Amino acid sequence: MINMLKELLERQKKYTNHYFDQLNLKEVKKIVDLIYNSQGMVFLSGVGKSGLVANKIAFTMVSTGTRAMFMSPTDAVHGDLGMVSKDDIFIMLSKSGETDELINLAPAIRNKGAILVGLVCNSNSRLAKACHHVMVLPFQAELCPYDLSPTMSTVFQLLFGDLVAVALMKEKKYSLHQFALNHPSGRIGKRITLKVKDIMLVGDKIPLCHPEEKLQGALIELSNKRCGCILIADNTDQLLGIFTDGDLRRTLQEFGSKVLETPIVELMTKNPKFIHPEILAYDAMKIMEANFRNRIMMLPVIDENNKIHGLLHLHDIIQSGL
Repeated sequence: MINMLKELLERQKKYTNHYFDQLNLKEVKKIVDLIYNSQGMVFLSGVGKSGLVANKIAFTMVSTGTRAMFMSPTDAVHGDLGMVSKDDIFIMLSKSGETDELINLAPAIRNKGAILVGLVCNSNSRLAKACHHVMVLPFQAELCPYDLSPTMSTVFQLLFGDLVAVALMKEKKYSLHQFALNHPSGRIGKRITLKVKDIMLVGDKIPLCHPEEKLQGALIELSNKRCGCILIADNTDQLLGIFTDGDLRRTLQEFGSKVLETPIVELMTKNPKFIHPEILAYDAMKIMEANFRNRIMMLPVIDENNKIHGLLHLHDIIQSGL
């Protein structure tokens, strides 16, 4: 079994290297330029495994800034062709270039005035001859021992689709902000959209006390808010310092119960680390976890004028799904 797997892996490597070595980048550029300069939609179609790949490429294009969609050749000839216009590009995927459903569809696409592109492995195929533009993928053989089951051919189709999609993304200077607008959900979306202000504690949930308040009184706020810290602020909500549960343990061990009568201003940590409300929550998490041995569990959230806006807790970042 191990020897057989090694042999298959070597063949995969050989066929893939051939694809990378022989892919005609000038022809790839023509396809990229064609789509980039188009004012319409990019339709992709295929049958069987090629259809699945065409569908995936369409979704990748959409998520990276290119208007695209998959169209089944069967649905196309039963009414969906109504979506195709003269401004569109219609890309057909077929290893052999002899897929009847696509060949029969080609005249209808041309009649609609759309530009027809064939993505094939056989330059002499009927589909290649029926298209306005043809991209021939360098292909030697399938991994299947009978050279029948689509394996390497679909891998190359997928690689080509990803190459074109990302090339278009870079050519259009598709920004992270634009990407975020298309990915508002899931971990990816949250990492590039969720900000500190979206998950920080605000209003009455922020544990606050004045600098002259004694520790004994501040403990009530510290206990009631259950945030692991208390922020010390003046009458205009300017941040002066922070006092944490850890500080409480250390001061009690060092000074005993008499420290309870000490003003919090004498015990707080002055000039604590803080963060801005517009910072991405993911970036805030990286800051808080930068030192594994001394993680920062909470951060005051202040603006450019040192005014307190909230309190960010590491637990809330984790709960958000980042």
